[in-house]
Amino acid sequence: MLNIQLATKYARAIFELAQEENKLDAYSKDLTKINEDVFGLPEAVKFFQNPLVPHQAKKDLLSKAFKDEISEESMNFLMLLVDKNRIGIFKEIYEIFTSLKNTAQGILVADVITAFPLTKTQETQLTKKLAAVTGKKIQIRKHEDKSILGGVIVTIGDKRIDGSAAGRLRSLKSTLAIGN
Repeated sequence: MLNIQLATKYARAIFELAQEENKLDAYSKDLTKINEDVFGLPEAVKFFQNPLVPHQAKKDLLSKAFKDEISEESMNFLMLLVDKNRIGIFKEIYEIFTSLKNTAQGILVADVITAFPLTKTQETQLTKKLAAVTGKKIQIRKHEDKSILGGVIVTIGDKRIDGSAAGRLRSLKSTLAIGN
């Protein structure tokens, strides 16, 4: 619980700074790069969460990893997180920042589960359809799950649309069971 409160505090701070500077997309791009390149690796997460690793070693690694790839402001933010022993909750900070950014820009995130990868055309059509239904910009987060057999499952917030083959089979089985 404490980590979420701390992450929210730092996420709001970087979000407000990005808004003040009118650089919301630039900060988002930097934080996404950091999240994917470093905090997407379990070994790196362990390294940054380890209290026995000296702060300077963490700073040096981040400086080398992102030299000339992220803005000075984003780098300073990372260094602040290291100094305050908060770099271990970066992933949570990133997720909260992204949620704040999406809300500010009127973007809904749709988690889309398919058995097979969507083609670019299918992704575009699905995005347009969901935007038309919701009246908002849609950002798709893709997931694959072979167990759904085919079709698609879309989750936006607390709403779930199950158009999967497995879902239809469960529905049919339920209908047939009621009829007996």
